[in-house]
Amino acid sequence: MGLILDTSALVALERAMGANSPLALEPDETYALPAIVWAEALVGVRLAADASRAARRLARLEAVRKVTGIEDFTPLISEHYADIFSELSRDGRLIPQNDIAVAATARAIGFGVVVGPADEAHFRQVAGLDVRVLS
Repeated sequence: MGLILDTSALVALERAMGANSPLALEPDETYALPAIVWAEALVGVRLAADASRAARRLARLEAVRKVTGIEDFTPLISEHYADIFSELSRDGRLIPQNDIAVAATARAIGFGVVVGPADEAHFRQVAGLDVRVLS
């Protein structure tokens, strides 16, 4: 099984790279970035305080993207999104919609989700989703 990177994990990796720490991904694991996570990361680039910071941030993110690739939001993932949204909505436990898209991507391709070191416990509300915390 592979792992989908949540935005919190991607940001933690990007910050570690900025501090000259090694990339903390397991070399024998398969990783993927959902399209929505890449979009959220690009927002961070666009909102950077200056062009220099934006360029550094984008370079670090691109380094991660080269390892992971980007998983498109497909019709199959849309089906999983609708299922997860419905399941959580019925139980009164909705989570952020972008995180539903992350979870749907993971479930559709049979991957788990890796979140940042501060954890994103709401992912554990999604049935059948393996959630791991980046260490």
